[in-house]
Amino acid sequence: MRSFPLPITLTARLSPVVVLAAAGWALSSGSSSEPQAAEKKQPETTASQSASAPSTTAAPKTYTAAPAPCGSVAEKTVNSLVPKAKATGKEIKSTDSALRRTCSWNALDGYEYRWLDVSFEVLQSDDAAEKSYQGRLKDRSGGGAVPGLGDAAYSVVDLATEDKQETREGVVVVRASNALVVVTYNGSDFESKKAPSTDEINKGAIKAAKEAVAALLAGKK
Repeated sequence: MRSFPLPITLTARLSPVVVLAAAGWALSSGSSSEPQAAEKKQPETTASQSASAPSTTAAPKTYTAAPAPCGSVAEKTVNSLVPKAKATGKEIKSTDSALRRTCSWNALDGYEYRWLDVSFEVLQSDDAAEKSYQGRLKDRSGGGAVPGLGDAAYSVVDLATEDKQETREGVVVVRASNALVVVTYNGSDFESKKAPSTDEINKGAIKAAKEAVAALLAGKK
């Protein structure tokens, strides 16, 4: 029921490469003063070429690794949002755990079912993170901005019905510098077949997102 699988991001570091070229002189005749004059001009040409060479130094990244996701939400919060779930959660395997990590909590309390996912993704730059953030919002209408959370944050809640069983899901996407935090929180009541209220799901997702962003900031390198 997780709505935002995160793409695997590859980082690349550029290092400047300097190419030096040398020219030889072929002299068939003339006085000895001519090659001496040419040799004096060579350092000036090299200096001019070096001065005009563009800088390829990459801007430093605010975040270089994703924090441990299962420790990003307080035990008290887990107990409140997902009753009966183990506070330790379960981390989902990733092909690159340094850049992308996700933790899941889910449990059935009587007939009430709740699921919470917290994901972190570290990208190579702020611009790359902003592009990914905007891309995730394209198919998410009906939500709104969450002020004061990261550099930008958006929250949306949707209701799905299958075989008369309702499920309400809230998603919060946050960009903080070159990192993304995505929280998915949903729930169902298998007895009444009704879903939790929009307010309950939205507030729960935002609460978890705030704690996850705080964990990201605390682990900044």
